[in-house]
Order: sequence, then C-alpha cells, then structure tokens
Amino acid sequence: MDRHDPSIARAARRRARAAQNDSRVEAFDAGVSDETPTQKLDRLIQTAVAPVAGNLSPIALSLAFADWAWHLAASPGRQMELAVLATQLATDTAQMRDGSGQGEGLKDDDPRFRAEEWSQWPFSQWRTGFRNAEAFWREAAKVPGVTEHHTALVDFFARQYLDMMSPANRLATNPVVLKNAIESGGGALAKGWQNWLADFTRVPTAEDVANQGRFVVGGNVATTPGKVVFRNHLIELIRYAPQTDTVHPEPVLIVPSWIMKFYILDLSPHNSMVRYLVEQGHTVYMISWRNPDESDRELSMDDYLEMGVLDAIGAVGHDARAPQIHAMGYCLGGTLLAMAAAALARDGGVEGYEQLPALKTLSLLAAQVDFSEPGELGLFIDESQVNLLDHLTKGQGFLTGKQMAGSFQFLHSRDLVWTRRMREYLMGERDQGNDLMAWNADTTRLPARMHHEYLVALYLKNAFAHGRYEVGGKPVSLNDLRMPVFAVGTERDHVSPWRSVYKLHLLTDVEITFVLTSGGHNAGIVSQPGHPRRNYRIATRPERGEWRSADEWLQTAERGESSWWPAWQGWLAGHSSAPVKAKPIPASRALADAPGTYVMQRYPGE
Repeated sequence: MDRHDPSIARAARRRARAAQNDSRVEAFDAGVSDETPTQKLDRLIQTAVAPVAGNLSPIALSLAFADWAWHLAASPGRQMELAVLATQLATDTAQMRDGSGQGEGLKDDDPRFRAEEWSQWPFSQWRTGFRNAEAFWREAAKVPGVTEHHTALVDFFARQYLDMMSPANRLATNPVVLKNAIESGGGALAKGWQNWLADFTRVPTAEDVANQGRFVVGGNVATTPGKVVFRNHLIELIRYAPQTDTVHPEPVLIVPSWIMKFYILDLSPHNSMVRYLVEQGHTVYMISWRNPDESDRELSMDDYLEMGVLDAIGAVGHDARAPQIHAMGYCLGGTLLAMAAAALARDGGVEGYEQLPALKTLSLLAAQVDFSEPGELGLFIDESQVNLLDHLTKGQGFLTGKQMAGSFQFLHSRDLVWTRRMREYLMGERDQGNDLMAWNADTTRLPARMHHEYLVALYLKNAFAHGRYEVGGKPVSLNDLRMPVFAVGTERDHVSPWRSVYKLHLLTDVEITFVLTSGGHNAGIVSQPGHPRRNYRIATRPERGEWRSADEWLQTAERGESSWWPAWQGWLAGHSSAPVKAKPIPASRALADAPGTYVMQRYPGE
C-alpha cells in the first residue's frame, strides 16, 4: 500500500463520523443483515417491479397524476378552458386537410419534421396534429393547486408519451422513411429488420461487433502519456508527462465525476482536454476513480471526499513539491471539490490534512453547489424514488450504470430512444458512434451508502447551499473561499442547468469568471479549439462585486467564438507563476502507465 494511504485511525474516524451524521445516513442501512422478514418482502417486491418502470418509482408517478387529476376534476372552469383550447387546436388540424395550411407557416424547428417531405398532405396534417397535441398538453399540465413537482412530472411524462406516438416514429406516417424504403427497393427496411433482430436477441451483427471495438481505452482514447503516481483503495492519481520545455510550477489537479470514468477529459488526441493543457505548459494530474464492487457498499461521501479529493491534493503537493496547486472539478466531481475547498478554507481546516498545498484557484465545470433547481433530473429524485433506489442498492451493494441509465434516457428519450430507433429500424442506418458515445457506455457503479447520502444531502435537503453539510463533523460554507473561481455552464444541460450552476455567485464573494458555452453537459465541456459551431459567453464578477441575475449576466457577457478552452487556459496561466524547466516523471514514482488499472475495471453484463 502506498505510504500516502489513509491510516487505520483515519479510516476509523471516517466510519464514526458517517455513523453519527444523521442528516446523511437517516433511515438507511447499507446492508441487509438487519432486515426483518417483512422489510425484506417489501424490498424484493419493489425491486422486482422497478425494471418495468425504468427503475423509476411508480408510486411517485401515480401520486403526481393523482394530484393533477383530482385538482382538474374539482376545477370545472379549468376544464372548460382546456375544452375550448382542444376545439381550437382540432379545428386548426382539420384545416390542413385542404392544404390551406401549407407553406411558410409550416416551417418547424423540430428536427424530426424539417424535411421538405413533411410539407405534403397528409403528412403535413399529421405533423400539425402532433404539434397541436404537444401545445395542448403543455397547457393541460398546468392546473392550479397541483404542486410544482407534480406539475413538472405530468408535463414531462405527457411529452414522453407524445414523443413515443410521434408520426415520425412509424413507417406509414413518416414520408422520409417511405421515400427511403422506395428508393432502396426495400433494402433499408431489410437492414432495419436485421438491426432490430440483433437488439432483440442480443446477438450483435458483424457490424455491431466492429463498432464496439472502435474505441479502446489506452489504445485510441485515454492515450495522453503519463504514469500513475499514487493509489489508494478509491483512486489512482495519474500524472501526465510534460510536452513542453517549460511548465508553470503550479500543477493542475482534475477531479472528474465518479459516476462515469475519467477519460471524458482525455478522449481522442484531437479533443483531449488533458492533452491540450499539457501542450500549453501545465503539469496535469487526473483522478481515476475505482469502479466499486459489493465489498464497497459502506463507502460514504466522507470517504470520497477524503480518500478521493483530499488524499489526491496531498499526493499532488508531495509529488510536484508544490506549495500551491490549481484544482478543477467536473460535474459531481466539482461539487465534491467545492466541498473540500470550503472545508480546507475554514478555520482549522480538516483534521489530519493540515499540511496540504494551498488551492491557488478553483475551476468548476458544469458543477452545481445549490441543488434547489436541479432541472429535469430533479424530477426523478424525491423521497419515494430515493426509497426505491435504496431497495435496489441494499441487496447488491451498489447501483449499476444500467440502472442509472433509465433516468438519463428519459431526459433525452426523443434522441436516444425514438429518433435512434427510427433511423436504425426503419431507415437501416446503424449508429456508428463516436468516442464520446463509447465513453458514455463505459459505466461505473455507485456504492450504496454514498449514493444514498449524496441524493439525500444534496438533492433532497440542499444541505451544502444551506450551510448544513458537514465535513469532519463541522458544517462547511463556500463563503470561506478566498481563491478566484472559474465556473462553466452549458446551454443545453439537463444534468446541471446553467442557471443552477450560476447560483454559485450567491454563495461566495470571491472573484468569479463565469462562462456559458454552447452544447450539453458533456459535449459542451468537450469543446476543443477548432470545434465547429461552438461559441461561448464570458464575464467576470470582481471580488465582492454586485449581484446580477443570470438573465442580466447573459445580456452583458462578452461573446467568444469557438472553444472556451483557450479562455480558461489563459486564466490559469494568468494566475500561475513564471514557467520553469519541465522535469520528467521519476521512474521511482511510477506505479503503472496511464491510463492506469482502475479505469479498466468492468463487470460482466454492465
């Protein structure tokens, strides 16, 4: 075991704190040994039903629709309004029968209906009817008296149902599919049948096998040269080899989310953020999280913070002989890094970590610290859903990537499910995938206790933003930060909505440079220089500067073209000391070649 590993005494302290912290372990027992027979019966029944609902709580969904239905039943005035709206929309749809609605008014911003073929009757009428149904349900979901959460759930799942019923999803009602079938002499449909059969039987075609092997970790993705220089039970720390003659003396530590593997930030050489940074003269360290198994069921948020972030900061300081470092966190890795930074900044710091290097800057990419408005992902996180997930994890000790995928597929069902199936089964166009999609399929498990703690503490109780989240037995606050912060949000983020990320401005008075980039949660971050159709907005609030709302910020921020990476790199360089001569990684510190061994941990069937 590496000599930087936490001591037995420190590990015992972690367990004691986790057991005492009622705000995060309330009503949760990670094991099954203390279950009564009736509790086990409840767990087994609920987990057996869970896959039918995509591992979402059917109770939570039923309560939402019952809330909406009862309030609508008691509101005859609202029923009359919706009846009038339905009549108007039905009339509008019927008018398409004579072709009078064709032309300029039919231009559609929905990519499913942009093709010129949709302007011809009867397809134009079907499209109009579908779009009018969407308009009706956007309004019908709003019934006075229904809770905000239930209203959002009704609206969301009404959209899911309509997306499933879209005329774009069926052979007979999609003119583009019909045209393709005719022009291919039926070949496209035959190929689509083969694709469906391969998916149904789970016997991949030769083309599928070839596609699955296109991206290999350590082969053509995650290839930036480096060495693992530190390892404990939870992480490997990768140090990347210098690629310039001189480097800034303050290294950059990257803390990725532990929900997925680290190499989203080191994909192919052309879009690797790590490679870009080392080519700009930065020494980069990357945390690679271990893929947990059943024995890790008791790993807690404290463990992830200490063994993950704090141990890594100490190891970077020791390895680089650096009194100060830059730290960057992505997604939940950024949330965890912000907690660590706040804990280190308070009086007394964190017991056992008094000798860590100082954090010179903090960068948070698509990372929420206030979860009061978590976007559509928050629809799947309430007490009922957490209870169901606890049942799932108690038996096996972890949550698998496939079990998590249900919620994320709901967020993008139009693109990830229905449009994809239309292309593959009706058009015969098998998705070739790319490096980002290959990374997305390389899932990671979540330990049972940690998963429960972060859902309850962050999503349900918003404890971090409210100053109630405890590290080392004492609450932490971002108001204790003293270093400048660089924060990034993405325009189409369903996981960390940019307005939620922007709330960081309310929780600390330090200088914040905020960037809003085009793209989504992953693609907006993996936005290398030269990437087509990318742009961003950027503005800096000075230390103790006045508050501006997100909309005010958007109106005044400076616009930049292409990638935001150069702006961030320039900011890092501007907060770094003068470059010094680069040194190779000492062979005595190398435990393994990058990308290491933890990233290779996978489990059959996942």
